[in-house]
Amino acid sequence: PDMPAPQRAKYVHITLDKALRLEKLINEFFEITRYNLQTIALEKETVNLSFLLEQMTDEFYPILNDHGNTIRLEAREGEGLIAVHGDGEKLARVFNNILKNAITYSYPDTEIYVGCKTVGENVRIRISNRGKTIPRHKLDAIFEKFFRLDDARATHTGGAGLGLAIAREIVALHHGTITADSREEVTTFQVTLPLWHLDITE
Repeated sequence: PDMPAPQRAKYVHITLDKALRLEKLINEFFEITRYNLQTIALEKETVNLSFLLEQMTDEFYPILNDHGNTIRLEAREGEGLIAVHGDGEKLARVFNNILKNAITYSYPDTEIYVGCKTVGENVRIRISNRGKTIPRHKLDAIFEKFFRLDDARATHTGGAGLGLAIAREIVALHHGTITADSREEVTTFQVTLPLWHLDITE
């Protein structure tokens, strides 16, 4: 009761931050459990990946600006847009998780590349950033639940190491694959999904 107002405000703020972080962790635990049970029903429709990626990169502008990064987006083939048959909300979660990681672990003032193109009967989405090369033993475990590249950094960001594990589950539900590669200070995540159709006009 006798605590000075500024000190009280400081500790209330800390308590609120911890409570919000706990809420986030609990929600992530519930979510990964749901994906593990394989009971999630996908609400599939025609998903325009070109527009989805364009929208997502625009939404990340404030974070990119704070970190000094830019995004180079190549998500169209000529005048045609690229589409798949899938759950747009869940696919957005996949690319959101990958982009978050790309920004978090990229060097300041560097470019992040986001590319989307068709390869045979598939669509290939690549997201690359410049940052410290991920050692092979960590790269092999990067999609495992609760794995974090940087424990100290994760404490501040509130991550539980579930983002990429959830991304892998969502991609698998879409009969696709997700891989990661890191060499010479360039880390690339690649998502491959079955192609739906091309040449959608605006």
